[in-house]
Amino acid sequence: MKFVYITLLVLLTLLQIRLWYGNGSLPDVWTLEEIKSAQIEENKKLTVRNQSLAAEVTDLKSGMEAVEERARSEMGMIKSGETFYQIVDKPDSVPAIIQE
Repeated sequence: MKFVYITLLVLLTLLQIRLWYGNGSLPDVWTLEEIKSAQIEENKKLTVRNQSLAAEVTDLKSGMEAVEERARSEMGMIKSGETFYQIVDKPDSVPAIIQE
């Protein structure tokens, strides 16, 4: 009977070692779960970005307003007959010239 107890104790110990330190151990599983959750969050952000880009492509294909807005904002274009005014802010303080 003593032999059976010792054998069971050895088997239990070997299983515990494999559970905590072997291939596919609990720490490995926990690390993979963290990586998985980080990847899911990144995928959500990229999905939102892709939906936004798809909506922008649809706007650019279907209407001229989006094309006009992009031309004005990114290329600085104006319509014929419009006058372009550029307002330059005055600096808050004029740097002092140091003379020796």
